[in-house]
Amino acid sequence: MATGNIHRKGRQRLLTFAFSAALWLAAGAVAAQKLPRNEPVPGGVAVLALPAQAARPRVSYQGRPVMVVRHRAHWYAVVGIPLSVKPGRESLRLNGRHSLRFEVVAKTYPSQHITIKNRHMVNPTAAELKRIRRDRVRIDKAVRHWTARADVPVRLAMPVHGPLSSTFGLRRYFNGEPRAPHSGWDIAVPAGTPIHAPAPGTVVLTGDFFFDGNMVVIDHGQGLATLYAHIHRIKVHRGESVKAGQIIGTVGRTGRATGPHLHWGVSLNDARVDPALFVTDAPVAAR
Repeated sequence: MATGNIHRKGRQRLLTFAFSAALWLAAGAVAAQKLPRNEPVPGGVAVLALPAQAARPRVSYQGRPVMVVRHRAHWYAVVGIPLSVKPGRESLRLNGRHSLRFEVVAKTYPSQHITIKNRHMVNPTAAELKRIRRDRVRIDKAVRHWTARADVPVRLAMPVHGPLSSTFGLRRYFNGEPRAPHSGWDIAVPAGTPIHAPAPGTVVLTGDFFFDGNMVVIDHGQGLATLYAHIHRIKVHRGESVKAGQIIGTVGRTGRATGPHLHWGVSLNDARVDPALFVTDAPVAAR
Protein backbone atom coordinates (compact mmCIF):
# COMPACT_ATOMS: atom_id res chain seq x y z
CA MET A 1 0.00 0.00 0.00
CA ALA A 2 2.79 2.45 0.94
CA THR A 3 4.67 1.59 -2.28
CA GLY A 4 1.53 2.23 -4.33
CA ASN A 5 1.13 5.66 -2.71
CA ILE A 6 4.74 6.55 -3.56
CA HIS A 7 4.21 5.49 -7.19
CA ARG A 8 0.98 7.49 -7.44
CA LYS A 9 2.67 10.58 -5.97
CA GLY A 10 5.54 10.18 -8.40
CA ARG A 11 3.16 9.94 -11.35
CA GLN A 12 1.26 13.00 -10.06
CA ARG A 13 4.50 15.04 -9.86
CA LEU A 14 5.41 14.02 -13.42
CA LEU A 15 1.93 14.93 -14.68
CA THR A 16 2.06 18.28 -12.88
CA PHE A 17 5.48 19.07 -14.36
CA ALA A 18 4.47 18.01 -17.88
CA PHE A 19 1.23 19.95 -17.73
CA SER A 20 3.07 23.01 -16.38
CA ALA A 21 5.43 22.94 -19.36
CA ALA A 22 2.51 22.59 -21.77
CA LEU A 23 0.83 25.60 -20.18
CA TRP A 24 3.80 27.83 -20.89
CA LEU A 25 4.23 26.57 -24.46
CA ALA A 26 0.58 27.31 -25.19
CA ALA A 27 0.66 30.65 -23.38
CA GLY A 28 3.53 31.79 -25.56
CA ALA A 29 1.32 31.42 -28.63
CA VAL A 30 -1.48 33.67 -27.31
CA ALA A 31 -2.29 36.53 -29.67
CA ALA A 32 -1.18 39.80 -28.08
CA GLN A 33 -4.11 41.78 -29.50
CA LYS A 34 -6.69 39.63 -27.67
CA LEU A 35 -5.16 38.96 -24.23
CA PRO A 36 -2.85 40.82 -21.87
CA ARG A 37 0.85 40.31 -22.53
CA ASN A 38 2.19 37.24 -20.77
CA GLU A 39 4.88 38.46 -18.34
CA PRO A 40 5.07 36.22 -15.24
CA VAL A 41 7.06 38.54 -12.96
CA PRO A 42 6.22 40.24 -9.64
CA GLY A 43 3.70 42.89 -10.67
CA GLY A 44 3.08 41.09 -13.95
CA VAL A 45 0.48 38.81 -15.51
CA ALA A 46 0.63 35.08 -16.25
CA VAL A 47 -1.53 33.94 -19.19
CA LEU A 48 -1.97 30.17 -18.93
CA ALA A 49 -3.77 27.76 -21.27
CA LEU A 50 -6.13 25.45 -19.38
CA PRO A 51 -7.16 21.84 -20.06
CA ALA A 52 -9.92 21.46 -22.63
CA GLN A 53 -13.45 21.35 -21.20
CA ALA A 54 -16.83 22.61 -22.31
CA ALA A 55 -17.77 24.68 -19.25
CA ARG A 56 -15.74 27.63 -17.99
CA PRO A 57 -13.12 26.27 -15.54
CA ARG A 58 -12.93 27.63 -12.00
CA VAL A 59 -9.44 28.87 -11.13
CA SER A 60 -8.05 30.46 -7.97
CA TYR A 61 -4.69 31.87 -6.90
CA GLN A 62 -3.69 32.68 -3.32
CA GLY A 63 -7.27 31.97 -2.28
CA ARG A 64 -8.84 34.44 -4.73
CA PRO A 65 -10.79 33.70 -7.93
CA VAL A 66 -8.91 34.24 -11.19
CA MET A 67 -10.09 35.58 -14.54
CA VAL A 68 -10.81 32.86 -17.12
CA VAL A 69 -11.49 33.86 -20.74
CA ARG A 70 -12.21 32.03 -23.99
CA HIS A 71 -9.84 32.69 -26.88
CA ARG A 72 -9.59 30.76 -30.16
CA ALA A 73 -11.58 27.80 -28.78
CA HIS A 74 -9.38 27.50 -25.66
CA TRP A 75 -9.78 28.58 -22.04
CA TYR A 76 -7.06 30.76 -20.54
CA ALA A 77 -6.40 31.82 -16.96
CA VAL A 78 -5.25 35.45 -16.70
CA VAL A 79 -3.47 35.77 -13.36
CA GLY A 80 -2.31 38.96 -11.65
CA ILE A 81 0.93 38.45 -9.68
CA PRO A 82 1.46 40.75 -6.66
CA LEU A 83 4.66 42.80 -6.47
CA SER A 84 5.36 41.06 -3.14
CA VAL A 85 5.64 37.58 -4.72
CA LYS A 86 9.16 36.15 -4.75
CA PRO A 87 10.56 34.54 -7.93
CA GLY A 88 9.98 30.81 -8.02
CA ARG A 89 7.21 28.28 -8.47
CA GLU A 90 3.61 29.30 -7.81
CA SER A 91 0.43 27.27 -8.15
CA LEU A 92 -3.21 27.71 -9.15
CA ARG A 93 -6.20 25.64 -8.13
CA LEU A 94 -8.32 24.30 -10.99
CA ASN A 95 -11.95 23.39 -10.29
CA GLY A 96 -11.08 23.18 -6.60
CA ARG A 97 -9.15 19.93 -7.05
CA HIS A 98 -6.07 20.12 -9.25
CA SER A 99 -2.90 22.10 -8.68
CA LEU A 100 -1.41 23.85 -11.72
CA ARG A 101 2.15 25.12 -11.39
CA PHE A 102 3.76 28.12 -13.06
CA GLU A 103 7.07 29.92 -12.66
CA VAL A 104 7.51 33.55 -11.59
CA VAL A 105 10.78 35.04 -12.84
CA ALA A 106 12.69 37.93 -11.28
CA LYS A 107 12.39 41.54 -12.41
CA THR A 108 14.30 44.54 -11.10
CA TYR A 109 12.45 47.85 -10.92
CA PRO A 110 14.27 51.20 -10.71
CA SER A 111 14.11 53.63 -7.78
CA GLN A 112 12.58 57.09 -7.60
CA HIS A 113 13.29 59.87 -5.06
CA ILE A 114 10.56 62.46 -4.52
CA THR A 115 10.58 65.58 -2.34
CA ILE A 116 7.26 66.37 -0.64
CA LYS A 117 6.83 69.78 1.03
CA ASN A 118 3.80 68.72 3.10
CA ARG A 119 5.44 66.64 5.83
CA HIS A 120 2.08 65.08 6.77
CA MET A 121 2.09 63.29 3.41
CA VAL A 122 5.33 61.57 4.43
CA ASN A 123 4.87 61.18 8.20
CA PRO A 124 1.13 61.38 8.98
CA THR A 125 -0.17 62.11 12.47
CA ALA A 126 -1.93 59.43 14.55
CA ALA A 127 -5.31 60.82 13.52
CA GLU A 128 -4.28 60.84 9.87
CA LEU A 129 -3.04 57.24 10.14
CA LYS A 130 -6.52 56.21 11.33
CA ARG A 131 -8.01 57.85 8.25
CA ILE A 132 -5.44 56.14 6.02
CA ARG A 133 -6.40 52.75 7.47
CA ARG A 134 -10.10 53.47 6.85
CA ASP A 135 -9.24 54.54 3.30
CA ARG A 136 -7.36 51.29 2.72
CA VAL A 137 -10.31 49.18 3.87
CA ARG A 138 -12.63 50.95 1.41
CA ILE A 139 -10.19 50.69 -1.50
CA ASP A 140 -9.40 47.03 -0.82
CA LYS A 141 -13.11 46.19 -0.70
CA ALA A 142 -13.65 47.92 -4.05
CA VAL A 143 -10.82 46.21 -5.94
CA ARG A 144 -11.71 42.79 -4.48
CA HIS A 145 -15.25 43.03 -5.82
CA TRP A 146 -15.95 40.08 -8.11
CA THR A 147 -18.40 40.26 -11.02
CA ALA A 148 -18.94 37.03 -13.00
CA ARG A 149 -18.93 38.72 -16.39
CA ALA A 150 -18.39 36.54 -19.49
CA ASP A 151 -17.38 39.35 -21.87
CA VAL A 152 -14.77 40.92 -19.61
CA PRO A 153 -12.46 43.35 -21.49
CA VAL A 154 -8.85 42.20 -21.49
CA ARG A 155 -7.35 45.05 -23.50
CA LEU A 156 -7.57 48.64 -22.24
CA ALA A 157 -7.41 52.04 -23.91
CA MET A 158 -5.43 54.87 -22.32
CA PRO A 159 -7.59 57.01 -19.98
CA VAL A 160 -5.51 60.09 -20.91
CA HIS A 161 -2.62 60.60 -23.31
CA GLY A 162 0.66 62.01 -22.04
CA PRO A 163 4.18 61.06 -20.92
CA LEU A 164 4.76 58.97 -17.80
CA SER A 165 6.25 60.87 -14.88
CA SER A 166 6.38 57.67 -12.79
CA THR A 167 6.30 54.12 -14.11
CA PHE A 168 4.97 50.97 -12.46
CA GLY A 169 6.97 49.17 -9.77
CA LEU A 170 9.32 52.01 -8.84
CA ARG A 171 10.94 51.64 -5.42
CA ARG A 172 9.88 55.01 -4.07
CA TYR A 173 11.57 57.26 -1.52
CA PHE A 174 9.71 60.31 -0.16
CA ASN A 175 12.08 62.84 1.40
CA GLY A 176 14.65 60.07 1.57
CA GLU A 177 12.36 57.62 3.38
CA PRO A 178 11.49 54.29 1.67
CA ARG A 179 7.84 53.63 0.91
CA ALA A 180 5.80 50.97 -0.92
CA PRO A 181 6.56 50.40 -4.62
CA HIS A 182 4.58 52.47 -7.09
CA SER A 183 1.43 50.53 -7.94
CA GLY A 184 0.50 52.19 -11.24
CA TRP A 185 1.37 54.86 -13.78
CA ASP A 186 1.57 58.60 -13.18
CA ILE A 187 0.61 60.26 -16.47
CA ALA A 188 1.71 63.89 -16.74
CA VAL A 189 -1.12 65.93 -18.28
CA PRO A 190 -2.49 69.42 -17.53
CA ALA A 191 -5.09 70.01 -14.85
CA GLY A 192 -8.60 69.75 -16.22
CA THR A 193 -7.74 67.11 -18.86
CA PRO A 194 -10.75 64.77 -19.30
CA ILE A 195 -10.24 61.20 -18.01
CA HIS A 196 -11.88 58.51 -20.15
CA ALA A 197 -12.97 55.03 -19.06
CA PRO A 198 -10.60 52.57 -20.81
CA ALA A 199 -13.29 49.88 -21.12
CA PRO A 200 -16.90 49.21 -20.07
CA GLY A 201 -17.51 48.63 -16.38
CA THR A 202 -19.28 49.68 -13.21
CA VAL A 203 -18.12 52.37 -10.79
CA VAL A 204 -17.65 50.66 -7.42
CA LEU A 205 -15.95 53.48 -5.50
CA THR A 206 -15.73 57.27 -5.52
CA GLY A 207 -14.46 59.53 -2.75
CA ASP A 208 -11.79 61.73 -1.24
CA PHE A 209 -8.83 59.83 0.23
CA PHE A 210 -5.77 61.01 2.17
CA PHE A 211 -3.03 59.91 -0.23
CA ASP A 212 -5.05 59.38 -3.42
CA GLY A 213 -7.16 62.52 -3.23
CA ASN A 214 -10.37 62.33 -5.26
CA MET A 215 -10.51 58.79 -6.57
CA VAL A 216 -12.61 56.50 -8.78
CA VAL A 217 -12.49 52.69 -9.05
CA ILE A 218 -14.14 50.87 -11.97
CA ASP A 219 -14.95 47.16 -11.88
CA HIS A 220 -14.61 45.62 -15.36
CA GLY A 221 -15.49 42.05 -14.33
CA GLN A 222 -13.76 38.87 -13.19
CA GLY A 223 -11.42 40.64 -10.77
CA LEU A 224 -10.18 43.30 -13.23
CA ALA A 225 -10.44 46.81 -11.78
CA THR A 226 -8.92 50.16 -12.72
CA LEU A 227 -8.12 52.97 -10.27
CA TYR A 228 -7.87 56.74 -10.91
CA ALA A 229 -6.35 59.07 -8.30
CA HIS A 230 -5.63 62.81 -7.76
CA ILE A 231 -8.78 63.72 -9.73
CA HIS A 232 -9.92 67.34 -9.68
CA ARG A 233 -13.60 66.76 -10.42
CA ILE A 234 -15.34 63.36 -10.38
CA LYS A 235 -18.08 63.06 -13.02
CA VAL A 236 -19.54 59.61 -12.19
CA HIS A 237 -21.21 58.10 -9.15
CA ARG A 238 -20.99 54.77 -7.35
CA GLY A 239 -23.10 52.07 -9.03
CA GLU A 240 -23.07 53.80 -12.43
CA SER A 241 -22.39 51.72 -15.54
CA VAL A 242 -19.83 53.39 -17.81
CA LYS A 243 -19.01 52.87 -21.47
CA ALA A 244 -15.57 52.75 -23.02
CA GLY A 245 -14.44 56.33 -23.67
CA GLN A 246 -16.92 57.91 -21.26
CA ILE A 247 -15.54 60.86 -19.26
CA ILE A 248 -15.31 59.87 -15.57
CA GLY A 249 -13.52 62.97 -14.26
CA THR A 250 -10.83 65.56 -14.86
CA VAL A 251 -7.15 65.54 -13.93
CA GLY A 252 -6.09 67.38 -10.78
CA ARG A 253 -3.50 67.31 -8.01
CA THR A 254 -5.54 66.27 -4.96
CA GLY A 255 -4.01 64.06 -2.24
CA ARG A 256 -0.26 63.38 -2.27
CA ALA A 257 0.70 64.99 -5.56
CA THR A 258 3.49 67.41 -6.43
CA GLY A 259 1.72 68.59 -9.58
CA PRO A 260 -1.28 67.82 -11.79
CA HIS A 261 -1.27 64.26 -13.15
CA LEU A 262 -3.37 61.12 -13.26
CA HIS A 263 -2.35 58.10 -11.24
CA TRP A 264 -3.79 55.12 -13.13
CA GLY A 265 -3.68 51.67 -11.58
CA VAL A 266 -4.75 48.23 -12.82
CA SER A 267 -5.72 45.52 -10.34
CA LEU A 268 -6.22 41.86 -11.26
CA ASN A 269 -7.38 39.35 -8.63
CA ASP A 270 -6.40 42.01 -6.03
CA ALA A 271 -2.83 42.29 -7.38
CA ARG A 272 -1.64 45.67 -8.65
CA VAL A 273 -0.11 44.91 -12.04
CA ASP A 274 1.70 46.83 -14.77
CA PRO A 275 -0.81 48.67 -17.01
CA ALA A 276 1.63 48.23 -19.93
CA LEU A 277 0.52 44.58 -20.17
CA PHE A 278 -3.05 45.64 -21.02
CA VAL A 279 -2.66 48.56 -23.42
CA THR A 280 -1.57 48.63 -27.07
CA ASP A 281 -0.52 52.29 -27.17
CA ALA A 282 1.61 52.60 -24.03
CA PRO A 283 3.17 56.06 -23.48
CA VAL A 284 6.87 56.72 -22.99
CA ALA A 285 8.45 57.80 -19.73
CA ALA A 286 9.07 61.53 -19.36
CA ARG A 287 12.75 62.56 -19.30
